[in-house]
Amino acid sequence: MAETNGLTAGNVALVTGASSGIGEAVAEMLVDRGCKTICAARRVGRLQALQERLGENCHPIELDVTDTASVNSLLQRLPQELRAIDILINNAGHDIGGRQRFDRGDAANMASVIETNVIGLVRVTHAVVHGMLERGRGDIVNIGSVNGIEVGPEAANYSASKFAVHGLSRGLRADYKGSGIRVIEILPGLTKTGFAEARWSGDKARAEDFYGAFPSVMEPMDVARSVLFALEQPAHVTIAELVVTMSG
Repeated sequence: MAETNGLTAGNVALVTGASSGIGEAVAEMLVDRGCKTICAARRVGRLQALQERLGENCHPIELDVTDTASVNSLLQRLPQELRAIDILINNAGHDIGGRQRFDRGDAANMASVIETNVIGLVRVTHAVVHGMLERGRGDIVNIGSVNGIEVGPEAANYSASKFAVHGLSRGLRADYKGSGIRVIEILPGLTKTGFAEARWSGDKARAEDFYGAFPSVMEPMDVARSVLFALEQPAHVTIAELVVTMSG
């Protein structure tokens, strides 16, 4: 197989959770590199606004990773020229109801975190990986978290979801060794996005207080640059796990 980079102008990329935060930042950078970028999320209005900003290489599509039918129909709902996905960015996730002691959390919210962060990632990856195997190439980038390797208080359920992403990433890497498919896991530390606001049902003031309690936090573009660094490596090089945190 000819040596290539994982990121080339004209590549087709699929980004889940692309309507905001890290997903939006990754989509912006991929479009800037000339990739045909499928921006998938539930919030169609935000995706349309993203397309207006990023231009013709941004292709919005509604996707709910917790809905089997939505995921199973994804490829069929795409134009033919976008069905051969070269790069999958598994970014969709949440922590609604999180940041409290386990017994004080709502069980339905906790189940929803697992459904989105883990099972949704499994669904999308399973839908896309068959085509990568047929073509003998592809990049799967899973957005994990430092909470997938470190555990602190008031994060038991979220950490469980990200430990699962960490284990799945390692298992996929073992499964597809020598196949031409690279499996990359990016593990960011605290990043200022709409994540905290969503966690607390739209409470912006609480979210701002949460981020403000830390000396410094990362921005979505910090994480997006790390994703691009991993993708830009020669095809024989896999950045298997990249932990990204503030230097201060």
